Amino acid sequence: MAALPKSIAPDLHTTTLVVPGMHCAGCMGKVERGLGALTGVGTARVNLSARQVTVTHDDRLDVPALVAALDGIGFASQPRGEEMAPPPSAVKPLLAPLAVAGFACMNVMLLSVSVWSGAGGATRDLFHWLSAAIGIPAILYSGRVFFASAWSALRHGRTNMDVPISIGVVLATGLSFYEVLTHGTDAWFDGTLMLLLFLLVGRVLDAMMRDRARAGVDALLRQAASGAMVVGRDGALQWLAACELLPGMVIRVGLGERLAADGVICAGRSRFDQSLLTGESAPVPLGMDGPVHAGMLNLDAPVDVRVTAAGADTTLADIARLMEAAGQHRSRYVRIADRASRLYAPAVHTLAALSFAGWLLAGAGLYHALVIAISVLIITCPCALGLAVPVAQVVASGALMRVGVMVKDGGALERIARVDRALIDKTGTLTLGRPVPDPQFVATLPDAEASVALALASHSRHPLSQALAQALAARGVAGAVLEDVVEVPGEGVKALWQGHRVALRRPDGAQARRGMVAAIDIAGQQARVIPFADRLRADHGEALGWLHAMGVRCEILSGDRGQSVIDVACETGLFARAGVSPQGKLDAIASLQRAGHHVLMAGDGLNDGPALAAADASIAPSSASDVGRQAADFVFMGDGLLALPRAVAGARATMRVVRQNFALAIGYNILAVPLAMTGHVTPLLAAVAMSGSSLVVIGNSLRLALPSRWNRAQGEQARGEGA
Repeated sequence: MAALPKSIAPDLHTTTLVVPGMHCAGCMGKVERGLGALTGVGTARVNLSARQVTVTHDDRLDVPALVAALDGIGFASQPRGEEMAPPPSAVKPLLAPLAVAGFACMNVMLLSVSVWSGAGGATRDLFHWLSAAIGIPAILYSGRVFFASAWSALRHGRTNMDVPISIGVVLATGLSFYEVLTHGTDAWFDGTLMLLLFLLVGRVLDAMMRDRARAGVDALLRQAASGAMVVGRDGALQWLAACELLPGMVIRVGLGERLAADGVICAGRSRFDQSLLTGESAPVPLGMDGPVHAGMLNLDAPVDVRVTAAGADTTLADIARLMEAAGQHRSRYVRIADRASRLYAPAVHTLAALSFAGWLLAGAGLYHALVIAISVLIITCPCALGLAVPVAQVVASGALMRVGVMVKDGGALERIARVDRALIDKTGTLTLGRPVPDPQFVATLPDAEASVALALASHSRHPLSQALAQALAARGVAGAVLEDVVEVPGEGVKALWQGHRVALRRPDGAQARRGMVAAIDIAGQQARVIPFADRLRADHGEALGWLHAMGVRCEILSGDRGQSVIDVACETGLFARAGVSPQGKLDAIASLQRAGHHVLMAGDGLNDGPALAAADASIAPSSASDVGRQAADFVFMGDGLLALPRAVAGARATMRVVRQNFALAIGYNILAVPLAMTGHVTPLLAAVAMSGSSLVVIGNSLRLALPSRWNRAQGEQARGEGA
């Protein structure tokens, strides 16, 4: 079912439409301009990665009218459903045409060797016929990617970058077949296939980066349970899907279950893991009337919850909407490409037409004038320009991956290159995000008590128990033999050891308020309190210093409260803001952006999701929630924080190479177009020249793979350089 528009003002609504046919900056611009010209439309913003457009409009327009308007400019669309699957991969449809073009190009070029070597007569005709038999079907199949786009544009009275490409390919193929039929000396099937091959390579590279960029809000919504057991008035239990839950219902949430709705506890008491929402790793105890939210995990005991909000009204859904609204990035190079796409087609058509008309007026025959016009169309093909950005992004992404940084959004390399502010979440980003027992306590705990503690901890799935078990095992402790082991939710693990009662439990009284602590209790001995802490990442000092050297000012922006944030701020020397809500993080980013700053957000939790989407660039650790990884532009592996400055330094190097690629591509056209227009270039030479310019761009981009691009010296040298 289509999503109904959600009212955002007394007379305005917002509607999201899925537009599968958008594949470039030109498409983005046409959709936004086409919808923006409608009476009653306030704004139209395209999310190219998700292939959807969000429109604000008044009551004069409804969903069918918006769909009809897009259809009128050549873009099929449909309202986005609440359960709609993510858009299909943009790479898969291009792989078969790419493979066919590559295979056919190699074979036709092999056949052409004899013709280039001077073969004539029947031998030349035979090789031309074989080339036609291989080339024409391959051109029709591989070129359909461009033919379909060009035809759709022309059918709706507009042009795009695929129109001159398609005209050049069709004319070159037709003229080549005419040469075959008339026993001519030249046929350019190899050049045409080479043209298609490089065009498809550029489009595949761009699609690869676009697929990585698709942040799934659906992944966020999947964090809530799919349904819940509803307690009836007579005490009977009935399972209902999350979409069927209503405010006022009472749901029973068992041990180890996630909540499917927001509500308040009306029976029972338990501790909840709310790290998905706040990023705080310490479980939170809640009892009667305690507020709980969809996505929180019940750790200790069953509770009954009275539903206050369900479905699209939950806190989880609100954060999803914030993420979606924040993720409408328009990078500078996308805007440049948008403007270039508007100028490219008419400019190329004009040059080709002038060449054709000029040579006819100069007395050349129709055939010769047509060959020159085709050469102009081919030599001006934007292969090098099309490869300038995606090939640099792919090479840089591979190099960054080797140093532990995964690039999800190639466009973010431009944005992170310009950052001068970094807002860093505490738990899970500056820190490891997992509790670790105090090393001195672990080292000094007597062997017998350590053995009992390890045995007790190994019987529990509680995060503190698991951390203690790992630390003691790393010390080389062997677990004691226990009897009658029982885990009591909310209290701890109890057992018998050599006839004595032992327990690993929650501390009593004032001890329980000392942060993350546990107690090992052996009958006849004083209980030992085990302090836990969330350690800072080991290389945080070097990472923060490197960022400072590149002109990036850092501060802590945390949803956590209390002393833990103050302690981390003192240890790192950073300014810190604590207890910041998801909306508060958005406001902090917006404030910096209004002041002219470019903001990098580093975070790991669900509460960081909207901020990760709204920042100019974002990065999350691999240990982050699924939502954090989906929303971030970059994901870094391992326990180190050096990924942050490496990403900035690598991006700045990438943008330097991109600018060089644009200069090379533009310089090629300045030199090549006059040669083609003056008749010094055949269609084959035009294809070779176009391919050569593409290879130069690729070779220049491959310099990004050199290890020296990713060391600290390079990063410091790049201080202050933006995209």
